[in-house]
Amino acid sequence: MIIHAIERILQTLVVLLVISFIAFMLITTLGDPIGLLLPPDATMAERNALIARLNLDQPVMQRFLSFVGGILQGDFGLSYRTQQDVGSMILERLPATAELALVSLLVTIVVAVPAGILCGVKPKALVSRAIMFFSIAGITLPNFVVGILLIAIFSVQLGWFPSFGRGSTVNLGGWTTGLLTASGWQAIILPAITLATFQMTFVIRMLRTQLMEVGQSEHIRFARARGLSETRIWFVYAIRNALLPTVTMLGLQLGNIIAFSVVTESVFAWPGLGSLFLQSVQAADIPVIAIYLIFVGAVYMVINLLVELSYPLIDPRLKRRNA
Repeated sequence: MIIHAIERILQTLVVLLVISFIAFMLITTLGDPIGLLLPPDATMAERNALIARLNLDQPVMQRFLSFVGGILQGDFGLSYRTQQDVGSMILERLPATAELALVSLLVTIVVAVPAGILCGVKPKALVSRAIMFFSIAGITLPNFVVGILLIAIFSVQLGWFPSFGRGSTVNLGGWTTGLLTASGWQAIILPAITLATFQMTFVIRMLRTQLMEVGQSEHIRFARARGLSETRIWFVYAIRNALLPTVTMLGLQLGNIIAFSVVTESVFAWPGLGSLFLQSVQAADIPVIAIYLIFVGAVYMVINLLVELSYPLIDPRLKRRNA
């Protein structure tokens, strides 16, 4: 088990190194940092000083190693658009996206897991059929359409929730949170539901499929033949076996929520990483785009690693198999 964990950690580091190289090549081959960071009337001394600061006078591989070393030390470079430190810009927007992702994941778990279990245990029930119908609608409707519909109903018509912004925030040691204020919770509900809608459909359908397959397996038939109650069969034996791929899906959904929050943050004017990425794309701000890609890749890889390492806790048979 320990050897397997070390192998997965090393694989994660290699993939992150490849992502960093791709991001570095974006910075190297696209855009003119000197022309974007300095005014047209800049002196040759100013240009040479910036070239030396950005290591543009060094070979490509040496610059890549300096780029990786800078990231490890917290130096993410300068934004072409604002000439601010990219790391500071990311950290400023990170709390908004992190809270939106976590609340969206919480909504997904609270709604989709019970709904998926119900559809798997009672697939022919009227409620299960209704849930599956709405799950199809959730797959077909794009995020921005769901967001616009929620704004039209709950913001414009009913006036229950704000249509944009993050609401009031509280600063806790450099971390700005809106989850400690009433207006912050009001502001996060609609974008969280918008992000969660697409994710919930996958979790519901996967959990339903897994439970229906497990329900037809030999050990479940044997349990029924022994006279065990349906409640015990489903909640002690079947659901545990169906949870393994569902946990994987939930972990990946958190990465998806962070990576694909761009559209939702744009619809709700949410001041997070997604809106920062969109602004950077529009302004061709390559350093911010590159660091964003590294961040999203790191989130995906770390979540994948944590999910895989958590498998033995869910199914102890895997621990014995890897021993």
